[in-house]
Amino acid sequence: MHTLNEEKVFKDPVHNYVHVQHSTIWRLINTTEFQRLRRIRQLGTSYLTFHGAEHSRFSHSLGVYEITRRIISQFERSGYADWPHSEKLLALCAALLHDLGHGPFSHSIEEAFHMDHEEWTRRIILGDTEVNAILTEVAADFPTKVASVIAKDYVNPIVVNLVSSPLDADRMDYLLRDAYYTGVNYGTIDIDRILRMLRPYQGRVVVKESGMHAVEDYLMSRYQMYWQVYFHPVTRSSEIILRQIFRRAKELYKDGYVFGFMVEPLPGLFEDRLSVQDYLKLDEALIQTAFLQWTSEKDTVLSELCCRFMHRRLYKYVEVESVDLEMIDEIRREFKRVGLNPEYDLEIDFPTDLPYDVFRPGDEASQKQILLLDREERLREISEVSDIVRSISGIHRGKYHLYYPGSKVKDVISSLPDSISHIFKR
Repeated sequence: MHTLNEEKVFKDPVHNYVHVQHSTIWRLINTTEFQRLRRIRQLGTSYLTFHGAEHSRFSHSLGVYEITRRIISQFERSGYADWPHSEKLLALCAALLHDLGHGPFSHSIEEAFHMDHEEWTRRIILGDTEVNAILTEVAADFPTKVASVIAKDYVNPIVVNLVSSPLDADRMDYLLRDAYYTGVNYGTIDIDRILRMLRPYQGRVVVKESGMHAVEDYLMSRYQMYWQVYFHPVTRSSEIILRQIFRRAKELYKDGYVFGFMVEPLPGLFEDRLSVQDYLKLDEALIQTAFLQWTSEKDTVLSELCCRFMHRRLYKYVEVESVDLEMIDEIRREFKRVGLNPEYDLEIDFPTDLPYDVFRPGDEASQKQILLLDREERLREISEVSDIVRSISGIHRGKYHLYYPGSKVKDVISSLPDSISHIFKR
């Protein structure tokens, strides 16, 4: 593993510094594929809710790399026999590149076009790319190993655990980073304490039992961040509009509509025929340029949606405890009767989260659980020991939200029957 003549350092607001000591890592950072992540926001449309949330997948990826580097350094200083020194560069490369395949607005575009960023990450790593060429210089099979870590099927689960597990470098960085940039306090975990308590043991990364309270705090932070930031109803509104834009544009394209503005690789996106090189051209600058141009499209549905997104005229929402399908059908019929388009003027959202998957005897998905190592070197699953973890475990279901264009519904609300209109008067 070739070290740099002089260590490279990135100043980072979350970790203070990101240290790069190996030439392979430095060269990977400077590839066109990795630099593209500067043009992909970490939190998708959350900047429309939290104005500071402009940070990128680039900075997050550096952060995940730095946490992984710190964990490995701690393993090596402590001389843990279960840590394979030969896997260090593999773990660092996988940590750095784990989000390489994210598209514009991250998860929103994945939902709209049924894409998987991890699959695209593997395709980029294994494709005709600068990243692949650099990894191949390490060893002919090295790109395949990195892709295998991303796929979570690499032969050594300790390496996978560092990048993908309930207590991995990815989650620790995004909780800290997202909290910092959104200005909330929920994600302020004691990362130094957690990192000191991690151990490679019997094919897993486990936590020394005395570090349990720091892990409890981490899981509570995750719980709060999901419900206060990631599932914020205003952010969900912007995500809904974004998905509707993609949906409408794809419908129009399939119907042969002649767009006033169209640029590659959007046709490939609509036709599900993107090559790796096409995919790498997709960034948020291109998508927002298209949206800005589409605000003047002849199709009023598309132009209105793009105006809403670009000028932050988001859908209003009302909370409801439960959703009756007959009631929704009635709302759709009434919307259509008064001239609204229920396909685009009404959306039902019901966010759910799995804060932590509690231990279940015989559960084969043990890799999804956090194991504590006690003084007698016995392993226990954290939910068996911690009342706090048990209290936030299991699927947390949010409230139903009905989203609708406030001004349009307001104009026709008097025409709706009382059984429906009262919902939108709250």
